[in-house]
Amino acid sequence: MSAADFYTRWADLYDPLSRLIPGIAGLRRKTAVALDLELGDVVVEMGCGTGANLASLREEVGPEGTVIGVDVSAGVLERAREHVTREGWENVHLVRGDATAPPVQRADAVVATFVIGMFSDPERVVEGWCEFVGSGGTVALLNATRSRRAYGPLVNLLFRAFVYASTPGKRRFDDPTEVLDRRVAAGHRTVERRCERTVHDDGALGLVRLTAGRVR
Repeated sequence: MSAADFYTRWADLYDPLSRLIPGIAGLRRKTAVALDLELGDVVVEMGCGTGANLASLREEVGPEGTVIGVDVSAGVLERAREHVTREGWENVHLVRGDATAPPVQRADAVVATFVIGMFSDPERVVEGWCEFVGSGGTVALLNATRSRRAYGPLVNLLFRAFVYASTPGKRRFDDPTEVLDRRVAAGHRTVERRCERTVHDDGALGLVRLTAGRVR
């Protein structure tokens, strides 16, 4: 099953989970703030899912700015459109497309939350996003990964079970958690290498990591 089909199938469950997991709202808010947006900016969310970040991003750019959500899954985009329509956000636009080849002309910032682990070559993807926003633009990644805190071994057992259940297209000989960790680490290292004024944070028992910065 492709990732697009997987998230379409589980869109009704994913929508509340993406908003109600303890502490996640605060981390999403921190991510929007870390983009250091200005009123009137254009921000693109790669892999916007059901739209859990849209309100915070819109707050940062104001009604004169533009928020564009890109996702490959029709099912989650349908839920996102329901939220946008209900709120009456005229400056929020949703596009079905591939985050590795953004169907957007330009942007001041790119944000991706819980997405980078889906790409087999996350370094190339993040490099592309940095080139897309250009020098002075900002990029922010928020991703789940194994906890590095002292109590990590305990919470990581539960995390591994969650990752295995929620990973589309896994192969029997892969450990989805190890694959996720490698991809997240590569994506975040690329932001650190390409950007200045880098912001780092983590939360949710150390299971969620934020890295953001302004492209040199």
